[in-house]
Amino acid sequence: MSENYKFSQHRKCEYFPCHKTANEDEFNCLFCYCPLYMLKDKCGGNFKYTKNVKDCSDCTIPHTQKAYDFVMSKMGTIIKIGSERNLEPK
Repeated sequence: MSENYKFSQHRKCEYFPCHKTANEDEFNCLFCYCPLYMLKDKCGGNFKYTKNVKDCSDCTIPHTQKAYDFVMSKMGTIIKIGSERNLEPK
């Protein structure tokens, strides 16, 4: 069974590749914007904070061949955070 849904590339994109890479043929565009950004320091990526803003410009995890499996391994945490209610008075 194929797993083509785990990899996508957009070579015509004016930003391709959006991160430095040793091999453009393996650059995965499936997660153009990282769905793990909201996990702050628990995303598992190579990030830094610059003026209190998370800077992921040195992270290529969402653009690897194994990106799909890595992101899916974090989805339980994302669902939990997204399901939390803000019970503060309005």
